[in-house]
Amino acid sequence: MGSEDIRVVGLGAGGHAKVVIEILRLRGGHEFVGLLDANPELQGTELCGVTVVGDDSHLAELYRQGARGFFIGVGSVGNSSQRRRLYEQALHAGFAGTRAVHPQAIVSGAAEIGNGPTVMAGAVINAAARIEDNVIVNTGAIVEHDCVIESHAHVATGARLGGGVHVGEGAHVGLGASVRQGIKIGRNAIVGAGAVVIEDVPEDVTVVGVPAKILKEARR
Repeated sequence: MGSEDIRVVGLGAGGHAKVVIEILRLRGGHEFVGLLDANPELQGTELCGVTVVGDDSHLAELYRQGARGFFIGVGSVGNSSQRRRLYEQALHAGFAGTRAVHPQAIVSGAAEIGNGPTVMAGAVINAAARIEDNVIVNTGAIVEHDCVIESHAHVATGARLGGGVHVGEGAHVGLGASVRQGIKIGRNAIVGAGAVVIEDVPEDVTVVGVPAKILKEARR
């Protein structure tokens, strides 16, 4: 580790944390001070060589010890509330979100990338797209030009968004889904895996199928 490496803590010790740890190691410039997870069975164990040092109550102590960056180590499959809560908790404690963008992702220099995103290997983010805070753009996902992905949303593995798609805050676009250009996905909506979306999706609903139709209202 270099003397100027940013000391970072991960919130959550699930599978998503493994991917973020790997991305940050590939990027360099980060020193892992530990992971925090509410599951007492994980505390004291290691994930990819990083120790789970306690639960969220240890945030303030880690800050006093010099940690300044954080990443969210839990994913969001249809419910972004936990990621949102952890993200806001860390910001409130004085930490800055760490940008985890895989070296093998393709991100246009004309795209806007917010605070604390995860952009995985093979993802493509094209010109004039805007990725807001705490967003996941998963492995091999395509976010075309002029798309807007609002905070805490998740574009899952292999999903494809045409130009000008707008994904609302906390929404989830499922694995392998396709969204036609210009479509709006509402806040907290869920697009099921493999769905083909050709009409706007309201807030707080789940859509599935080809073409995608409303299956049910999502959680409030």
